[in-house]
Amino acid sequence: MTVAPKNEAASPGMLNWTGACLVLLILLAAVGCSEATSAAKPPPPPTVEVADIVLENVPIYKEWIGTLDGVVNADIKAQVSGYLTQQAYTEGSFVRSGQLLFQIDPRPFQANVTTAQGQLERDSNLLAQAQMDLKRYQDAWARNAIPKQTLDDQEKIVLQYAGTVKADQGTLLFDQVQLGFTNITSPITGRVGLRLVDPGNLATASSTTTPLAVVTQIQPITVVFTISEDSVPELQQQMRHGKALPVDALDRSSATKLGSGSLEATDNQIDTTTGTLKLRALFKNEDGALFPNQFVNARLLLNTLQNVVLIPSSAIQHNGDVSYVFLIQNGVAHIHNVKPGVSESNMTQVEGLNAGDVVADSSFEKLTDGSKVVISKVKILPSNNESNAP
Repeated sequence: MTVAPKNEAASPGMLNWTGACLVLLILLAAVGCSEATSAAKPPPPPTVEVADIVLENVPIYKEWIGTLDGVVNADIKAQVSGYLTQQAYTEGSFVRSGQLLFQIDPRPFQANVTTAQGQLERDSNLLAQAQMDLKRYQDAWARNAIPKQTLDDQEKIVLQYAGTVKADQGTLLFDQVQLGFTNITSPITGRVGLRLVDPGNLATASSTTTPLAVVTQIQPITVVFTISEDSVPELQQQMRHGKALPVDALDRSSATKLGSGSLEATDNQIDTTTGTLKLRALFKNEDGALFPNQFVNARLLLNTLQNVVLIPSSAIQHNGDVSYVFLIQNGVAHIHNVKPGVSESNMTQVEGLNAGDVVADSSFEKLTDGSKVVISKVKILPSNNESNAP
């Protein structure tokens, strides 16, 4: 009779395998619970920066390309013909009105003055002699010593000599003026350019000749620019109110302001070939930053909107043709449609908001209509003066 063997004790290897399986099952269960817990827990609300809505005065600027021009550009030309003997200025320097620039050989003109002086002295003495004779004839006529015809003839001779003396005086004055023209002076205060005729050359008194030099007044200086005819009605409306319209001269990138002035004059008609109107603005240019014939961007203040809603331009979102913002109310973001207007210095005027409203200005990718938010920072909008600075 065979006896069945008893159950033998489990081997150590089998125990290790069983323990490992149990640990793995516990870990899988823990992970599953963790994932279930994570799936059940909602994500935290996004943190956003917001900006309070305020009412501001918003300037309406428009820019056009302009050219700097001197108030007066004087072509220095010779008034008499002669040889240039001297250049009395430094090219490109600042000259005063009446300052000597060139000199023409004065000797021929001085000779004419001397001749005219001699002729005047001769005829003046002849007039004096005729006047003495007239006095004698008058005394003789009073004694009935001469006929009346002799007295009348002498009176006319005196008048003839008087006319001759007056003509001599005119000739002398003319020659003296011609002599004065040999000293060529600046008619204005400004900056003189490079000489166009060298000393030693013949200067000719002719309007068609090349000027000797050009003097340009730069203090003050003007900016000439053109505006589109569509902007003319708005410009006229402001000018009817007697307002002095400010104009800024900016560099080509419109990043740096070179000077500030005011609108001085407008042309009297629109150019039909370009549909533009020419304007002139005046700048004091005390620091000399503006240079004649320099191209600038003329920035004209056409109007100022009073007490309008102003928000950061970055707060405005777009969906096709629709513009909207995320309006924050009681910690909840709401999509709110707005109508943008003019922009200035990263700020935009909008319609559809009121003073005291709060709009989101960051984390737009995390925002949806009705989502809760956490406000991290309230942006302080720039004041009116700061926002309007170019």
